[in-house]
Amino acid sequence: MATDNTHARLNRFNRSFKTLLWLVGFSFSQNALAQIPLIPDSITNLNTNFHFQLTTVTQGHPSFAAPYTGQNSVVQDEPEATTLTATIFWGIQLGKFSELYLNPEIAGGSGISSAKGIAGFTNGEAFRVGNPAPSIYMARMYFSHTFNLGGEEEDLSLGANQVIKTRSSRYVQLVFGKFSIADFFDKNSYSHDPRSQFMNWSLMSNGAWDYPANVRGYTWGVMVEYGNPNWAARIASTMVPQEANGDVMDTRISEARSTTLELERRYTIASRPGTFRLLGFYTQAHMGNYQLALAQNPTAPDITSTRTYGRYKYGMGLNVEQQVGNNYGMFARASWNDGQNETWAFTEIDQSASIGIVNKAGLIRKASDEFGLGLVVNGISADHRAYLKSGGYGFMIGDGKLNYAPEMIFEANYKVNLFYQGFWVTPDYQFVVNPAYNADRGPIHLFAIRVHIEL
Repeated sequence: MATDNTHARLNRFNRSFKTLLWLVGFSFSQNALAQIPLIPDSITNLNTNFHFQLTTVTQGHPSFAAPYTGQNSVVQDEPEATTLTATIFWGIQLGKFSELYLNPEIAGGSGISSAKGIAGFTNGEAFRVGNPAPSIYMARMYFSHTFNLGGEEEDLSLGANQVIKTRSSRYVQLVFGKFSIADFFDKNSYSHDPRSQFMNWSLMSNGAWDYPANVRGYTWGVMVEYGNPNWAARIASTMVPQEANGDVMDTRISEARSTTLELERRYTIASRPGTFRLLGFYTQAHMGNYQLALAQNPTAPDITSTRTYGRYKYGMGLNVEQQVGNNYGMFARASWNDGQNETWAFTEIDQSASIGIVNKAGLIRKASDEFGLGLVVNGISADHRAYLKSGGYGFMIGDGKLNYAPEMIFEANYKVNLFYQGFWVTPDYQFVVNPAYNADRGPIHLFAIRVHIEL
């Protein structure tokens, strides 16, 4: 039976991947289609932008100390785990300052221990996967319009999901549809994209920001941003899942939604650019409460039994990036949330602080290589600790009991450019102390190899 299931999954993966490759071929053949007289010029003459990415991560670990194991623990002895995502980024310019973006995506595989047992999980692609069976879905489908308010004209990078080439230095951007909230908030030049930078969840984003998303990392909503040469401000209102870490979004938006606000200030120190960002969030959802779960059952609390509308989670995060040399940059983040009600969408972290440095010339001064070192310390609230200590489980951590200590993670990686400009291989090492805040388990040494392709 296991063999039959494996073959079935492989067949589904092959069919899905072939479909995605067909979509890539179709997208890049648009110029040829434009020559067909039957297709109106109003369609074929649109300014479009096509990109493609494929990322695969294989990660494993040797055995480690584990005197006991719960249902959400990292498994002491397990085989390596692999994830794969592939995405088409298709942008269409609808007017002088309007754009439509469609991102079909395929995802499959799993993180180690099904992405459980470490709050700062070690593969940033794993949260996008959800069901290990490969499937195709629409990751993003959103409309963007820019209102130019004057000032000097700025050139924009023509990377993925960027069709319009220029905008004024003062502008307002309106976005609505399906997107990742991380497309617009908590950005950082040195640590933000797990496909090409640090892979750990709590290094790629503010760990205590329980950012709204389905299990694959996407949501529906609206975002407005105002920008000028020195600073920017953005706000978003987005949907949240019906259940913690769920895939189906809650349509009762009067009682279930998230609001995110961020202020961004750009500056220079000794002619080196830097950016400071301050983020705040407030999320309402059908949440459970840690104290109530303990009161109902002190020996085996179940937070899902206490869920009701009217609960909320709020918090804030700081994010700094600073160039410190011609090829070096550093980053730091610090975040906190109230920790009274259960984590709803991202990961079970209530306090987090991280710091790191990146050398964008590699260790052998090769311009396309990149070397990074990062360190993060994560914690949880007193209510959250008491719940886990009494045997409670969240959606991704819980060892059955808890000898609390802050979770500490060190990550080092080296990104190597091979074959052509858009092909990178990255060996990655992570050292996890007190996984899931439990001093009785670990430490864990994790080794990974990431392959990332861009077109």
